[in-house]
Parts: sequence; structure tokens; C-alpha cells
Amino acid sequence: MPQSLKIGTILMRMKDWVGMPQLPGLETEPCFGEWSLVKITDPFALDRKIHDAGWNFLFMATEVRTSFLGFLGEEKIKSALKRISAKVKLEHFNSLEVTEITARRFLGVPYVTVSAHSRHLQQSCNLESPEARRTAQNAAAWARG
Repeated sequence: MPQSLKIGTILMRMKDWVGMPQLPGLETEPCFGEWSLVKITDPFALDRKIHDAGWNFLFMATEVRTSFLGFLGEEKIKSALKRISAKVKLEHFNSLEVTEITARRFLGVPYVTVSAHSRHLQQSCNLESPEARRTAQNAAAWARG
């Protein structure tokens, strides 16, 4: 179970990291499915480590959002992130960053909105097409066996 899902949390599909150089001090822990939580306090520090290794960690401007009824809870946030990750996976992005977790009420009914932005780890500084990202992910799966 991840230590805490909060704003600034970065999740990565670790199976897509074939060929990525090891980053010193980077720790992850399984979160759900093929997604792992990156244990880092500063997303900018992670970006610097990736850049120093000769790779790029791109941030997509489009926000992915979902909501659920009820109060804040780790399992409910995790469930919301699973729904968000399914949308991110369709575009073949390999990471996401949680950018908003907001509890609100509408007519007395509590609900929570969770938002995230897609991120993508790749060597090129230009975003690859969805087809190229899919091909790279398929090649990584094939290399693993």
C-alpha cells in the first residue's frame, strides 16, 4: 500500500522503463496494477535526475479528472487514480502526476475531485506520437519476455 497519495504524487508504469538508465536514489513502491508510486518529495528533483541521465520527463497540459461521492480516503483516491490511469494508458503515456484532490459538497452531499496530468518519460525532447509510444511499450513488453 502506498505511503500517501497526495498532490504532487507521481505514478509510473515501471514496465515501460526498459532501456532507462538507473537513477541514483530513485525509489518506487507498487501502487496498483502495473503502476508504481515514485518515492520523491520534490517532482522537480525527479525531473532533474531524469534530465541528468539524458532523458526527458514531459508534462502534458491537458488535465485528466474524475470524481467520487463521499469523503476523502486512501482507497477512494486510489480508485479514482485507477480510473485516471486507464485514460492515460489509452494515450500510451507512462506516467502521471496528481495535481488536485479537492473535497466539496453539493446540496449537502460530499464529493471529491481528483485531477492529474499525464507525464511521459522518453529520450527525445519532442513528444512521440501515440503510435510511436505504443510501439515502444510493445517493444518493452517483448524484451521482458
